[in-house]
Amino acid sequence: MYIRIPLGIAVVAALLGTGILAQTHGQPEDFTAIAIANDNLGSGVGTVSISVDRWSTESERTTFVTTLREKGPRAMLDALQDMRRAGFIRTPDSLGHPLHFAYQTPAEDGGRRIVIATDRPIAFWEHWSGSRTMEYPFTVIQMRIGRDGRGTGTLSEATRILAYGDIIELENFSSAPILLKEIRAEMQDE
Repeated sequence: MYIRIPLGIAVVAALLGTGILAQTHGQPEDFTAIAIANDNLGSGVGTVSISVDRWSTESERTTFVTTLREKGPRAMLDALQDMRRAGFIRTPDSLGHPLHFAYQTPAEDGGRRIVIATDRPIAFWEHWSGSRTMEYPFTVIQMRIGRDGRGTGTLSEATRILAYGDIIELENFSSAPILLKEIRAEMQDE
């Protein structure tokens, strides 16, 4: 599935936008959500926990975007993996996976738009067999959080990110992103 997103319009604008909306530097935060597979395969519903220990800087966003536009997605993956850990994502039956990029901007309605990106875990068999899934190395999470700390979003696992001028394209290896419902945001205890 391809998602073409004009820059400056969608949530991904926080990632690749021109800086119209400024980054809000916030405290570390935890998010919990109900994850619903949107693949018509009946693969079910589960819970996902996302912890943001630090928010990415404008400099990191600029590096990320410039690398994608000038050098392509493989170089962007390398740059992303070199970034300091921003948090982690886990499900109840997993140890968790580090997140490398977490960026938030204020939304027009007083809420927030959040974009989180990381590399995805690559299974041994994928790497060994040279599976086509190796071309989809990113996980991208997009969330809209209201002023009340509740929201919705999507989680695109096994995603390819491409830039064409002012358009970014997210291509999922699977048929559709995972829907995130009933997201709740809570500040982390200090």
